[in-house]
Amino acid sequence: MTRYGVGIIGAGNIATQYLDNLTQFEDVDVLFIADLQLDRAAARASQYNVPHYGTVDQLLARDDIQIVVNLTIPAVHAEVSQQIIAAGKHIWSEKPIATDQESAADLLRAADAAGLRVACAPDTVLGGGIQTALRAIARGDIGEPLTASTMFHVPGPDKWHPDPEFLYAQGAGPLFDIGPYYITTLVNVFGSASKVHAVASQATKVRTIGSGPRAGTRFDVEVPTHHAALIEFEGGGSAQSTLSFEHAFAREGVVEINGTEGTLILPDPNVFDGDSTLWRFGQEGASVIPCEGSTWGRGTGVVELARAISAGEPERASGAIAAHVLDILIGIDEAATTGAPVTISSRAQRMPPLPAAWDPSARTELAVGPNDR
Repeated sequence: MTRYGVGIIGAGNIATQYLDNLTQFEDVDVLFIADLQLDRAAARASQYNVPHYGTVDQLLARDDIQIVVNLTIPAVHAEVSQQIIAAGKHIWSEKPIATDQESAADLLRAADAAGLRVACAPDTVLGGGIQTALRAIARGDIGEPLTASTMFHVPGPDKWHPDPEFLYAQGAGPLFDIGPYYITTLVNVFGSASKVHAVASQATKVRTIGSGPRAGTRFDVEVPTHHAALIEFEGGGSAQSTLSFEHAFAREGVVEINGTEGTLILPDPNVFDGDSTLWRFGQEGASVIPCEGSTWGRGTGVVELARAISAGEPERASGAIAAHVLDILIGIDEAATTGAPVTISSRAQRMPPLPAAWDPSARTELAVGPNDR
Protein backbone atom coordinates (compact mmCIF):
# COMPACT_ATOMS: atom_id res chain seq x y z
CA MET A 1 0.00 0.00 0.00
CA THR A 2 1.35 3.44 -0.94
CA ARG A 3 0.31 7.00 -1.57
CA TYR A 4 0.91 9.04 -4.70
CA GLY A 5 3.13 12.04 -4.08
CA VAL A 6 1.55 15.26 -5.35
CA GLY A 7 3.10 18.62 -6.12
CA ILE A 8 1.14 21.79 -6.84
CA ILE A 9 2.25 24.56 -9.19
CA GLY A 10 0.40 27.77 -8.45
CA ALA A 11 -0.47 28.96 -4.95
CA GLY A 12 -3.29 31.36 -5.83
CA ASN A 13 -6.89 31.35 -4.63
CA ILE A 14 -7.90 28.23 -6.57
CA ALA A 15 -5.14 26.30 -4.78
CA THR A 16 -7.05 26.58 -1.50
CA GLN A 17 -10.02 24.72 -2.98
CA TYR A 18 -7.73 21.88 -4.03
CA LEU A 19 -5.71 21.82 -0.82
CA ASP A 20 -8.81 21.78 1.38
CA ASN A 21 -9.49 18.31 -0.04
CA LEU A 22 -6.17 16.91 -1.22
CA THR A 23 -4.67 17.26 2.24
CA GLN A 24 -7.47 15.03 3.57
CA PHE A 25 -7.48 12.34 0.86
CA GLU A 26 -5.72 9.15 1.96
CA ASP A 27 -4.46 8.02 -1.46
CA VAL A 28 -2.38 11.14 -2.14
CA ASP A 29 0.22 13.05 -0.20
CA VAL A 30 0.80 16.74 -1.02
CA LEU A 31 4.54 17.21 -0.64
CA PHE A 32 5.44 20.46 -2.39
CA ILE A 33 3.91 23.79 -3.45
CA ALA A 34 5.66 25.88 -6.11
CA ASP A 35 4.93 29.43 -7.21
CA LEU A 36 6.72 32.30 -8.91
CA GLN A 37 6.12 34.21 -5.68
CA LEU A 38 8.02 32.17 -3.10
CA ASP A 39 6.42 34.00 -0.19
CA ARG A 40 2.99 33.01 -1.46
CA ALA A 41 4.09 29.37 -1.80
CA ALA A 42 5.54 29.48 1.70
CA ALA A 43 2.34 30.92 3.15
CA ARG A 44 0.18 28.29 1.46
CA ALA A 45 2.49 25.46 2.56
CA SER A 46 2.36 26.71 6.13
CA GLN A 47 -1.42 27.07 6.01
CA TYR A 48 -1.89 23.42 4.94
CA ASN A 49 1.11 21.81 6.65
CA VAL A 50 2.70 20.91 3.32
CA PRO A 51 6.32 20.01 4.10
CA HIS A 52 8.09 21.73 1.18
CA TYR A 53 7.77 24.79 -1.05
CA GLY A 54 9.94 26.49 -3.64
CA THR A 55 10.38 26.88 -7.38
CA VAL A 56 8.90 24.85 -10.21
CA ASP A 57 12.33 23.40 -11.01
CA GLN A 58 12.74 22.25 -7.42
CA LEU A 59 9.33 20.57 -7.49
CA LEU A 60 9.99 18.81 -10.80
CA ALA A 61 13.37 17.50 -9.58
CA ARG A 62 11.81 15.50 -6.74
CA ASP A 63 11.61 11.72 -7.11
CA ASP A 64 8.83 11.37 -4.53
CA ILE A 65 6.28 13.30 -6.61
CA GLN A 66 4.36 11.36 -9.26
CA ILE A 67 1.46 13.72 -10.05
CA VAL A 68 1.74 17.48 -10.53
CA VAL A 69 -1.33 19.69 -10.27
CA ASN A 70 -1.04 22.59 -12.72
CA LEU A 71 -2.89 25.63 -11.33
CA THR A 72 -1.11 28.29 -13.37
CA ILE A 73 -2.94 30.87 -15.51
CA PRO A 74 -4.60 29.44 -18.67
CA ALA A 75 -2.17 31.16 -21.02
CA VAL A 76 0.72 28.98 -19.77
CA HIS A 77 -1.14 25.73 -19.00
CA ALA A 78 0.29 23.92 -22.03
CA GLU A 79 3.83 25.26 -21.53
CA VAL A 80 3.98 24.28 -17.86
CA SER A 81 2.39 20.90 -18.58
CA GLN A 82 5.10 20.19 -21.16
CA GLN A 83 7.70 20.86 -18.45
CA ILE A 84 5.90 18.40 -16.19
CA ILE A 85 5.94 15.73 -18.90
CA ALA A 86 9.64 16.36 -19.56
CA ALA A 87 10.25 15.73 -15.85
CA GLY A 88 8.55 12.33 -16.12
CA LYS A 89 5.44 13.13 -14.10
CA HIS A 90 1.70 12.77 -14.63
CA ILE A 91 -0.47 15.88 -14.89
CA TRP A 92 -3.70 17.13 -13.44
CA SER A 93 -4.40 20.51 -15.09
CA GLU A 94 -6.95 23.15 -14.32
CA LYS A 95 -9.12 24.03 -17.33
CA PRO A 96 -8.48 24.65 -20.10
CA ILE A 97 -5.89 22.05 -21.05
CA ALA A 98 -4.47 24.66 -23.48
CA THR A 99 -5.68 27.78 -25.25
CA ASP A 100 -5.30 26.43 -28.78
CA GLN A 101 -5.82 23.05 -30.43
CA GLU A 102 -2.24 22.55 -31.62
CA SER A 103 -0.79 23.00 -28.12
CA ALA A 104 -3.33 20.56 -26.66
CA ALA A 105 -2.54 17.96 -29.34
CA ASP A 106 1.20 18.40 -28.85
CA LEU A 107 0.83 17.89 -25.10
CA LEU A 108 -1.16 14.68 -25.48
CA ARG A 109 1.36 13.33 -28.01
CA ALA A 110 4.26 14.10 -25.67
CA ALA A 111 2.53 12.40 -22.75
CA ASP A 112 1.69 9.34 -24.82
CA ALA A 113 5.29 9.04 -26.03
CA ALA A 114 6.52 9.24 -22.44
CA GLY A 115 3.95 6.77 -21.11
CA LEU A 116 2.42 9.43 -18.87
CA ARG A 117 -1.12 10.58 -18.15
CA VAL A 118 -2.77 13.95 -18.64
CA ALA A 119 -6.06 14.62 -16.86
CA CYS A 120 -7.92 17.90 -16.68
CA ALA A 121 -10.64 19.83 -14.89
CA PRO A 122 -13.51 20.19 -14.53
CA ASP A 123 -13.77 17.31 -12.08
CA THR A 124 -17.26 18.50 -11.11
CA VAL A 125 -18.34 15.87 -13.64
CA LEU A 126 -16.99 13.25 -11.19
CA GLY A 127 -19.14 14.56 -8.32
CA GLY A 128 -22.12 12.66 -7.00
CA GLY A 129 -24.61 15.01 -8.67
CA ILE A 130 -23.58 14.54 -12.31
CA GLN A 131 -22.47 10.93 -11.75
CA THR A 132 -25.92 10.03 -10.35
CA ALA A 133 -27.48 11.49 -13.51
CA LEU A 134 -25.03 9.64 -15.76
CA ARG A 135 -25.83 6.36 -14.01
CA ALA A 136 -29.56 7.02 -14.53
CA ILE A 137 -28.99 7.59 -18.24
CA ALA A 138 -26.74 4.52 -18.51
CA ARG A 139 -29.38 2.24 -16.96
CA GLY A 140 -31.98 3.51 -19.44
CA ASP A 141 -34.15 5.77 -17.30
CA ILE A 142 -34.85 8.05 -20.30
CA GLY A 143 -34.26 5.46 -23.01
CA GLU A 144 -31.84 6.52 -25.74
CA PRO A 145 -30.61 10.11 -25.26
CA LEU A 146 -31.64 12.21 -28.25
CA THR A 147 -31.36 15.92 -27.51
CA ALA A 148 -30.28 18.31 -24.78
CA SER A 149 -30.66 21.91 -23.70
CA THR A 150 -28.24 23.76 -21.42
CA MET A 151 -28.50 27.28 -20.11
CA PHE A 152 -26.17 29.60 -18.24
CA HIS A 153 -27.73 33.08 -18.12
CA VAL A 154 -26.39 35.67 -15.64
CA PRO A 155 -25.98 39.46 -15.58
CA GLY A 156 -22.19 39.06 -15.61
CA PRO A 157 -19.38 38.93 -13.05
CA ASP A 158 -18.80 42.69 -13.27
CA LYS A 159 -21.82 43.00 -10.96
CA TRP A 160 -20.10 41.18 -8.08
CA HIS A 161 -16.43 40.44 -8.82
CA PRO A 162 -13.98 43.06 -7.46
CA ASP A 163 -11.57 42.55 -10.39
CA PRO A 164 -13.64 41.18 -13.31
CA GLU A 165 -11.59 42.42 -16.27
CA PHE A 166 -9.92 39.05 -16.93
CA LEU A 167 -13.34 37.42 -17.35
CA TYR A 168 -14.04 39.74 -20.30
CA ALA A 169 -10.60 39.36 -21.91
CA GLN A 170 -9.48 37.14 -24.79
CA GLY A 171 -9.72 33.47 -23.85
CA ALA A 172 -12.48 34.06 -21.32
CA GLY A 173 -16.06 35.29 -21.51
CA PRO A 174 -18.91 32.90 -20.70
CA LEU A 175 -17.90 30.53 -23.52
CA PHE A 176 -14.40 29.67 -22.31
CA ASP A 177 -14.81 30.35 -18.59
CA ILE A 178 -18.11 28.53 -17.99
CA GLY A 179 -18.53 26.47 -21.16
CA PRO A 180 -16.23 23.60 -20.08
CA TYR A 181 -18.62 22.57 -17.27
CA TYR A 182 -21.60 22.24 -19.59
CA ILE A 183 -19.85 20.87 -22.67
CA THR A 184 -17.89 18.27 -20.66
CA THR A 185 -21.19 17.03 -19.22
CA LEU A 186 -22.72 16.79 -22.71
CA VAL A 187 -19.73 14.84 -24.03
CA ASN A 188 -20.12 12.40 -21.13
CA VAL A 189 -23.75 11.87 -22.17
CA PHE A 190 -23.56 11.85 -25.98
CA GLY A 191 -19.92 11.11 -26.80
CA SER A 192 -17.91 13.07 -29.35
CA ALA A 193 -19.26 16.12 -31.16
CA SER A 194 -19.04 16.27 -34.96
CA LYS A 195 -20.24 19.75 -35.91
CA VAL A 196 -21.22 23.05 -34.30
CA HIS A 197 -23.30 26.04 -35.36
CA ALA A 198 -23.40 29.26 -33.35
CA VAL A 199 -24.23 32.94 -33.04
CA ALA A 200 -22.81 35.44 -30.57
CA SER A 201 -23.32 38.99 -29.36
CA GLN A 202 -21.72 41.62 -27.18
CA ALA A 203 -24.21 43.68 -25.15
CA THR A 204 -21.82 46.58 -24.55
CA LYS A 205 -18.20 47.39 -25.33
CA VAL A 206 -17.56 48.83 -21.86
CA ARG A 207 -18.64 47.54 -18.44
CA THR A 208 -18.44 49.02 -14.95
CA ILE A 209 -17.25 47.24 -11.81
CA GLY A 210 -20.22 47.07 -9.48
CA SER A 211 -18.70 46.14 -6.13
CA GLY A 212 -15.55 46.23 -4.06
CA PRO A 213 -12.89 48.92 -3.67
CA ARG A 214 -12.80 49.56 -7.45
CA ALA A 215 -16.55 49.98 -7.86
CA GLY A 216 -17.33 52.47 -10.62
CA THR A 217 -14.20 51.64 -12.63
CA ARG A 218 -14.97 51.16 -16.33
CA PHE A 219 -13.17 48.61 -18.51
CA ASP A 220 -13.24 47.37 -22.10
CA VAL A 221 -15.00 44.14 -23.09
CA GLU A 222 -12.84 42.15 -25.53
CA VAL A 223 -15.03 39.11 -26.24
CA PRO A 224 -18.65 38.18 -26.98
CA THR A 225 -20.77 38.05 -23.84
CA HIS A 226 -23.43 35.71 -25.25
CA HIS A 227 -23.02 32.53 -27.29
CA ALA A 228 -25.86 30.35 -28.53
CA ALA A 229 -24.72 27.06 -30.04
CA LEU A 230 -26.20 24.00 -31.69
CA ILE A 231 -23.91 21.00 -31.22
CA GLU A 232 -24.25 17.86 -33.33
CA PHE A 233 -22.83 14.59 -31.98
CA GLU A 234 -21.46 11.77 -34.11
CA GLY A 235 -23.98 9.33 -32.60
CA GLY A 236 -26.87 11.41 -33.92
CA GLY A 237 -27.75 13.42 -30.81
CA SER A 238 -27.81 17.20 -30.61
CA ALA A 239 -27.74 19.90 -27.96
CA GLN A 240 -28.67 23.57 -27.77
CA SER A 241 -26.39 25.46 -25.40
CA THR A 242 -26.46 29.13 -24.40
CA LEU A 243 -23.78 30.81 -22.30
CA SER A 244 -24.41 34.43 -21.46
CA PHE A 245 -23.36 37.40 -19.34
CA GLU A 246 -26.30 39.44 -20.75
CA HIS A 247 -29.33 38.45 -18.63
CA ALA A 248 -30.84 40.51 -15.82
CA PHE A 249 -32.86 37.43 -14.82
CA ALA A 250 -30.33 34.77 -13.83
CA ARG A 251 -30.93 31.16 -14.82
CA GLU A 252 -27.88 28.96 -14.47
CA GLY A 253 -27.08 25.31 -14.00
CA VAL A 254 -29.76 24.19 -16.46
CA VAL A 255 -29.01 20.87 -18.17
CA GLU A 256 -31.92 18.89 -19.65
CA ILE A 257 -31.41 15.59 -21.45
CA ASN A 258 -34.30 14.28 -23.54
CA GLY A 259 -34.57 10.63 -24.55
CA THR A 260 -36.92 8.21 -26.23
CA GLU A 261 -38.64 7.44 -22.92
CA GLY A 262 -38.31 10.59 -20.85
CA THR A 263 -36.47 13.74 -19.80
CA LEU A 264 -33.85 14.10 -17.09
CA ILE A 265 -33.01 17.42 -15.43
CA LEU A 266 -29.43 17.31 -14.16
CA PRO A 267 -27.96 19.34 -11.29
CA ASP A 268 -25.71 22.32 -11.93
CA PRO A 269 -22.57 20.98 -13.69
CA ASN A 270 -20.47 23.59 -11.89
CA VAL A 271 -21.00 21.91 -8.50
CA PHE A 272 -20.33 18.43 -7.13
CA ASP A 273 -23.76 17.66 -5.66
CA GLY A 274 -27.45 18.08 -6.49
CA ASP A 275 -30.40 15.79 -7.20
CA SER A 276 -31.78 14.94 -10.64
CA THR A 277 -35.44 15.09 -11.69
CA LEU A 278 -37.00 12.53 -14.04
CA TRP A 279 -40.09 12.82 -16.22
CA ARG A 280 -41.20 9.74 -18.14
CA PHE A 281 -43.75 9.47 -20.93
CA GLY A 282 -47.00 7.95 -19.68
CA GLN A 283 -46.27 8.68 -16.02
CA GLU A 284 -47.93 11.51 -14.12
CA GLY A 285 -45.60 13.97 -12.44
CA ALA A 286 -41.88 13.82 -11.87
CA SER A 287 -39.67 11.76 -9.60
CA VAL A 288 -36.52 12.91 -7.85
CA ILE A 289 -33.34 10.85 -8.13
CA PRO A 290 -31.32 11.78 -5.01
CA CYS A 291 -27.63 12.51 -5.39
CA GLU A 292 -25.61 9.43 -4.53
CA GLY A 293 -21.84 9.50 -4.36
CA SER A 294 -18.99 11.75 -3.39
CA THR A 295 -19.50 15.49 -3.10
CA TRP A 296 -16.00 16.30 -1.84
CA GLY A 297 -15.11 18.95 -4.42
CA ARG A 298 -11.98 19.98 -6.34
CA GLY A 299 -9.14 17.50 -6.13
CA THR A 300 -11.49 14.55 -6.68
CA GLY A 301 -10.06 14.14 -10.18
CA VAL A 302 -6.49 13.93 -8.85
CA VAL A 303 -7.41 10.90 -6.75
CA GLU A 304 -9.35 9.31 -9.62
CA LEU A 305 -6.26 9.81 -11.80
CA ALA A 306 -3.96 8.19 -9.20
CA ARG A 307 -6.24 5.18 -8.86
CA ALA A 308 -6.56 4.82 -12.63
CA ILE A 309 -2.77 4.89 -13.05
CA SER A 310 -2.37 2.28 -10.32
CA ALA A 311 -5.02 0.01 -11.85
CA GLY A 312 -3.77 0.46 -15.42
CA GLU A 313 -7.17 1.84 -16.45
CA PRO A 314 -8.12 5.03 -18.34
CA GLU A 315 -8.78 8.08 -16.19
CA ARG A 316 -12.30 9.51 -16.51
CA ALA A 317 -11.45 13.24 -16.65
CA SER A 318 -8.97 12.59 -19.42
CA GLY A 319 -6.84 15.05 -21.33
CA ALA A 320 -8.40 13.67 -24.52
CA ILE A 321 -11.86 14.72 -23.33
CA ALA A 322 -10.52 18.12 -22.27
CA ALA A 323 -8.87 18.61 -25.67
CA HIS A 324 -12.09 17.60 -27.44
CA VAL A 325 -14.10 20.04 -25.30
CA LEU A 326 -11.57 22.76 -26.19
CA ASP A 327 -12.09 21.92 -29.89
CA ILE A 328 -15.85 22.31 -29.43
CA LEU A 329 -15.49 25.67 -27.66
CA ILE A 330 -13.09 27.01 -30.30
CA GLY A 331 -15.46 25.67 -32.97
CA ILE A 332 -18.41 27.52 -31.40
CA ASP A 333 -16.39 30.73 -31.35
CA GLU A 334 -15.35 30.26 -34.99
CA ALA A 335 -18.87 29.39 -36.12
CA ALA A 336 -20.24 32.53 -34.45
CA THR A 337 -17.54 34.66 -36.07
CA THR A 338 -17.86 33.24 -39.60
CA GLY A 339 -21.57 32.43 -39.67
CA ALA A 340 -20.77 28.97 -41.01
CA PRO A 341 -20.90 25.55 -39.33
CA VAL A 342 -17.60 24.15 -38.09
CA THR A 343 -16.64 20.48 -38.27
CA ILE A 344 -15.07 19.02 -35.13
CA SER A 345 -12.33 16.62 -36.16
CA SER A 346 -11.12 15.33 -32.78
CA ARG A 347 -12.76 12.48 -30.89
CA ALA A 348 -12.78 11.41 -27.25
CA GLN A 349 -13.78 8.19 -25.54
CA ARG A 350 -16.87 8.53 -23.34
CA MET A 351 -16.15 6.99 -19.94
CA PRO A 352 -18.49 4.81 -17.85
CA PRO A 353 -19.96 6.39 -14.69
CA LEU A 354 -18.27 5.90 -11.34
CA PRO A 355 -19.82 3.38 -8.92
CA ALA A 356 -22.08 5.10 -6.39
CA ALA A 357 -19.84 3.93 -3.55
CA TRP A 358 -16.68 5.48 -5.05
CA ASP A 359 -15.09 7.73 -2.42
CA PRO A 360 -11.97 9.85 -3.03
CA SER A 361 -11.33 10.11 0.72
CA ALA A 362 -11.08 6.33 1.25
CA ARG A 363 -7.71 4.57 1.53
CA THR A 364 -7.19 2.02 -1.24
CA GLU A 365 -4.37 -0.29 -2.20
CA LEU A 366 -2.31 1.54 -4.79
CA ALA A 367 0.66 0.27 -6.74
CA VAL A 368 3.34 2.62 -8.04
CA GLY A 369 4.40 1.54 -11.53
CA PRO A 370 7.66 2.04 -13.47
CA ASN A 371 6.57 5.45 -14.84
CA ASP A 372 5.43 6.63 -11.43
CA ARG A 373 8.72 6.62 -9.52
